[in-house]
Amino acid sequence: MPVINEQLGAYSDLFMLLAAFAYAAALVVFAWDLAKSNATIRTIEQEVLREEAEQLATVGGPAPSRPAGRPVLVDESMAYTAASGQRNLARIAVVLTWLAAVIHTVAVVTRAIAAARVPWGNMYEFLSTGALLVALVYLIALLRKDLRFMGVFVTLLVTVMLCAATMGFPTPVGHLVPALQSPWIIIHVSIAVLASSLFTISFVASVVQLLQHRRQARLAAGGEDRLPFLRLVPSAGALENFAYRINAVSFVLWTFTVMAGAIWAEAAWGRYWGWDPKEVWSFVIWVVYAGYLHARATRGWTGVRSAWLSIVGYACIIFNFTVVNIHFSGLHSYAGV
Repeated sequence: MPVINEQLGAYSDLFMLLAAFAYAAALVVFAWDLAKSNATIRTIEQEVLREEAEQLATVGGPAPSRPAGRPVLVDESMAYTAASGQRNLARIAVVLTWLAAVIHTVAVVTRAIAAARVPWGNMYEFLSTGALLVALVYLIALLRKDLRFMGVFVTLLVTVMLCAATMGFPTPVGHLVPALQSPWIIIHVSIAVLASSLFTISFVASVVQLLQHRRQARLAAGGEDRLPFLRLVPSAGALENFAYRINAVSFVLWTFTVMAGAIWAEAAWGRYWGWDPKEVWSFVIWVVYAGYLHARATRGWTGVRSAWLSIVGYACIIFNFTVVNIHFSGLHSYAGV
């Protein structure tokens, strides 16, 4: 049996704490950017109003093609226009998030080296590795789309996950219990972590979609724009399409997770399915997201209903990982803490 490197494991714990502080710093800067954006957007709108007034005063000047004083900051393809400004604070926040992700990666890798195995054998490791994948998926997506508006929510979730891991489930580095000493832990759990990370991103998109939908409805009714920073967020429809595409990919990965888990269960316990609480809730998650995809594609469940169904699915994931792992007894109980 491989030798445990406890000193390297201690360094891993230290890197994990440093990563949590770095994510928290990124969270603060992302929040600062949004707060500052309120004033910035109002300044931009005042400048646009002045330019439109000068344009209308010119003989033959064309009428504005949008509501007065409301320049287009982001279009339906989630691409930002020059009117949105530089947003230097958001750039700093992204750099801090990359720095945190690098430290976080070092923490996870050193944990794996210290234990001489994959670093997802208990709640502490699953949380910390899952948080890393959430951050990496978000940062990789940033290379293709400007998703800085999601930064507050993503860094908040990652920070909470790391705090839960380090404070709620501190587990010294050690060997896997016999039931987990199987090649299937690499396949089954890694895909489950990746699927959960993608579901986390779609959950964030659905939450922001609800906020944007409520704002758009208020403006359509002639109400006041109480959250002007949401002008930097794509429309509710664009967010819904974004969440739907991610959920479609995540659902395929979760389907494979359930299938791989059944194969592993047959190898470990001699049966593919035994109605263990973990198995049941994994299937519940599959059913909810299958219903989400089916309802949106064939029954016209779009808008608010689609967002809420996506959020319900993610709530099932959280319940499965927390309540089921900690409080339900079953064959998966060894993976608790």
